[in-house]
Amino acid sequence: MPVTTVDVAREDTFPKLIARNARLRPDRVAFRHKDLGIWQSWNWREMHETVRAMAIGLHRLGLERGDRIAIIGNNRPRLYWAIAAAQWIGVVPIPVYSDSVAEEMAYVLGHAEVKLAVVEDQEQVDKVLSIADEVPTLTHLLYDEERGLRDYDHTRMQALSAFIDDGRKMLAEDAKSEAWLGESLAAGKGEDLAIILYTSGTTGRPKGVMLSYDNVIAAAKIGCDFDNLNDHDEIIAYLPLAWVGDHIFSYAQAILAGLCVNCPESPETIAEDRREIGTTYAFAPPRVFENMLTLTMVRMEDASRVKRAMFRYFIDHAGKVGERILNKESVNPWDRFVYAIGDFLVYAPLRNRFGLDKTKVGYTAGEAIGPEIFSFYRSIGVNLKQLYGQTEASVYVTMQPDGEIHADTVGRPAPGVEIRIDENGEVLFRSPGVFLGYYKDPDKTAETKTADGYVRSGDAGFFDPQTGHLRIIDRAKDVGKLNDGSLFPPKYVENKLKFYPNIKEVVAYGHERDFVTCFINIDLTAVGNWAERNNVIYASYQELAQHPRVYEMIAAHVDEVNRSLAAEPRMGGAQVKRFLILHKELDADDGELTRTQKVRRGFIAERYAPLVTALYDGSDEADIRTEVTFEDGRKGVIAARVKIRDMPIHPVTAEAAAMEEAA
Repeated sequence: MPVTTVDVAREDTFPKLIARNARLRPDRVAFRHKDLGIWQSWNWREMHETVRAMAIGLHRLGLERGDRIAIIGNNRPRLYWAIAAAQWIGVVPIPVYSDSVAEEMAYVLGHAEVKLAVVEDQEQVDKVLSIADEVPTLTHLLYDEERGLRDYDHTRMQALSAFIDDGRKMLAEDAKSEAWLGESLAAGKGEDLAIILYTSGTTGRPKGVMLSYDNVIAAAKIGCDFDNLNDHDEIIAYLPLAWVGDHIFSYAQAILAGLCVNCPESPETIAEDRREIGTTYAFAPPRVFENMLTLTMVRMEDASRVKRAMFRYFIDHAGKVGERILNKESVNPWDRFVYAIGDFLVYAPLRNRFGLDKTKVGYTAGEAIGPEIFSFYRSIGVNLKQLYGQTEASVYVTMQPDGEIHADTVGRPAPGVEIRIDENGEVLFRSPGVFLGYYKDPDKTAETKTADGYVRSGDAGFFDPQTGHLRIIDRAKDVGKLNDGSLFPPKYVENKLKFYPNIKEVVAYGHERDFVTCFINIDLTAVGNWAERNNVIYASYQELAQHPRVYEMIAAHVDEVNRSLAAEPRMGGAQVKRFLILHKELDADDGELTRTQKVRRGFIAERYAPLVTALYDGSDEADIRTEVTFEDGRKGVIAARVKIRDMPIHPVTAEAAAMEEAA
């Protein structure tokens, strides 16, 4: 099949860029996918041919410019190619979170009025079929993995492999189809709607963020230019297809720069697959970096005394000079020599275990990362940075230039981005990546976008006067005050507690109350390993969470956070006076977290109202019954008596008081 050579004025859509890559770098690998332990590869020419076949197939099914299709599943090459095939003929793709329950999926598919769904496997087929009656516009279903689907009714279903074969035959035998495909490619323009990405719905129903090709390509170019990405780079694609970060990093930047996208075999093999590929460009939310470090520290506890001593010595040394060496700052020769030995014995093996030994730049975003964790990775030679972004910005709002990396800030405005701070402390931004609007919601669009083109981020922040970098405090609407007027930024408090490996999630309360309290989820891996080493016997998460020694350990962490808050200006009043450890882990399937693992604070307060009441009425414990959803969809009830612990409040330090008075 020939490479598309239609004359286009600008390469301003992703299908045009794919055609360019097939022409300029036809034999360079574009995608890999690990299946049954073996990496399968496709070059740009093969990808281009497959996308064309899928595009003409979609046209054959009656899809027209402006129609919408859903893409549902884990990261698979043919799901990414389905996005490109839809865009080729002017159809708008809508990725959907693969772990969405049927009700969530029905809302998105119904709201977008999708006509076709491209899904990964039998699980997603079953979910789509279960909600088909709620989405009357849905007429066709295509699936990637054929296992388990042979005996299904295929009247309106087809395997992607057969669908692609049909498209290839059609193009080979019908000259009109070939010509139509070329005309359709040329008809696409940069200002056209490229994709709709639904937000995770932290405070209510998800909103469909409409992004044009101009938006997404401009954002992708910001990242590619900033980090010098090219067609020799490798990335592993494992984050949700429906999340804007994956769409920019694993789709837009890959096509723009020509880099290779590697799809892991399964969520369980990501770490191993990352090691095998040796990714040069990496992204992960803070929780991934925290988990990798937690597992490493847990394993080191089981190592021999000599290995533990060597590990601690060189890690301590890296903490002193590692970041300075990474930043190319002046370090005395002896410290460099010791660091080189540590690199051979400890740092390089660690980077290899994490799959980051070839990484030239890594990013984390979405939530604040603990300064100690952030510095740890940088100290062992990983060029880890933070960025601040939003779906409405096509990701990039701020970035950290080399040599200006700070754990407590998110960097300077990204190239082409303007930022201003509103009177109420809210961060507003304007950039080429700013979204077109919310799908079917002009009122919300007008509320979010100002008349001069700025977007209200919903986050409160300020520019650090010493570094000129942006610092994000919390969601603007969540920043509250205690009854005595003290500032209460819940996420700031929560993130301080989540810096401890033993704590997985926190929900803090205090607005318009006399003091701050919080719910805590322990990290089962970290605390379970601690329990094993300390002969603490337990039979379930619930039992471990309520163990007195676990409460003592978490209380020590809370006390440390209280001391740190007392030493910070304006934060002394936000110390945690009472806390409890929840009897179950917060779960997206139970509606407590969004699909991007963000806390739904209001829903949790309502669901666990008896526990919130007990935290403030002086009770030592409280009874709770909670409905849960199991992995197979069944419902159940967990009943528990939850203990509540009081904590001392520390006086504000003289230094913090002086800084607050000066401010």
